Amino acid sequence: MSQVYKQLDIRPILREGGEPFKDIMATVQSLAPGEGLRLLSTFKPTPLLSLMSRQGFSSEMQEFENGDWEITFSPSADQAARVAVSSGAENASDWPEPLWQLDLVDAPPPMPMEKVLSRLSLMEPGEVLFVLLASEPAFLAAELESRGHLWVGASDGSGKVYRMLIRAGLTD
Repeated sequence: MSQVYKQLDIRPILREGGEPFKDIMATVQSLAPGEGLRLLSTFKPTPLLSLMSRQGFSSEMQEFENGDWEITFSPSADQAARVAVSSGAENASDWPEPLWQLDLVDAPPPMPMEKVLSRLSLMEPGEVLFVLLASEPAFLAAELESRGHLWVGASDGSGKVYRMLIRAGLTD
């Protein structure tokens, strides 16, 4: 069976001075199990490569003569069973038990992100939050990292619930 890809061309957004990250992550979240992403860009998106790698995608890149890029993200064979971790969260087995729990499986976007960030703002550094979500939260994962929080996440196996442990970082 050949690999199926969803294509996203962000070149028009970039040429107009826009920020395509939200569109990229929305497309990634919309991928069916086993589906990949073919991204067309005006530059090599180096930060995106590591983010997608942590989410279980390998990448192949090709630069065109005009300087544009095609980046193909393919899911790893064991993506469904894979555990995603933020940078610095590789030793999550040493974390304390979660003090807080949020079940946000039925919450529509952007409520899950808002609820998680709100709860984290009330937590002490080092405390752990357990969250249930309807899907892998690419936007939330990136936002958590940008705010200095660590996270570990994985699908429950059915693909209907995504579980995350989030360790509160130092607040700004």
